[in-house]
Amino acid sequence: MSELDFDVVWRTWPYVLGGLQYTVQLTVVATLGGLVLGTLLAMVRLSSNPLWSAIAAGYVNFMRAVPLLLVIFWFYFLMPVILQWATGAERPPAIGAQNSAYITFILFEAAFFCEIMRAGIQSIARGQPQAAMALGMTYSQTMRFVVLPQALRNMLPVLLTQTIILFQDVSLVSLLNVTDFVGAAGKIAQRDSRVVEMYLFVALIYFLMCTGLSRTVRVLQARLAIPR
Repeated sequence: MSELDFDVVWRTWPYVLGGLQYTVQLTVVATLGGLVLGTLLAMVRLSSNPLWSAIAAGYVNFMRAVPLLLVIFWFYFLMPVILQWATGAERPPAIGAQNSAYITFILFEAAFFCEIMRAGIQSIARGQPQAAMALGMTYSQTMRFVVLPQALRNMLPVLLTQTIILFQDVSLVSLLNVTDFVGAAGKIAQRDSRVVEMYLFVALIYFLMCTGLSRTVRVLQARLAIPR
């Protein structure tokens, strides 16, 4: 322990901070994109059309059954080949590691947000959408103004918990040589031979941020709880 040099953290802090900013940015984009797509998938799954409902259910079940790392590799390595075959181009189009990360995380998280939103929509009493339809509101208006606002309120703590998990999973993009928080720390650790110091620092930051977010979730659960 006497040989540890944590001064390397302060010397390289601007570079590591850039990686942390990318991690937060990817988390926010994937959360918003996944929430929008997941809500649409949830509405399709709950629709009366059995074909579209089955297609949405198949997508959700497939994504939830496959490891995220495998999905990242599939998209990064196979999608350019598929696009080349589909378009007849001479070379595979360059999607890039960062674009692959954004698209993959949105598509993957949409499956989880879909199930969360589906549970939230089903938690609303059937009488409320029926009353809205009786008042002359269309299906889309009923979902927008009556069902979804209440479903989001009920599912907000669960959505935030899934976002915390997403924040941790973003570290997988470092395997594509993307300079996220873990990737930036890893590059410094290898360059300066300070693996222990850098990864201890990364673990500490993850612990503090995830603990703070978890406490926020508990506070929201207490405030949004409906008295019974």
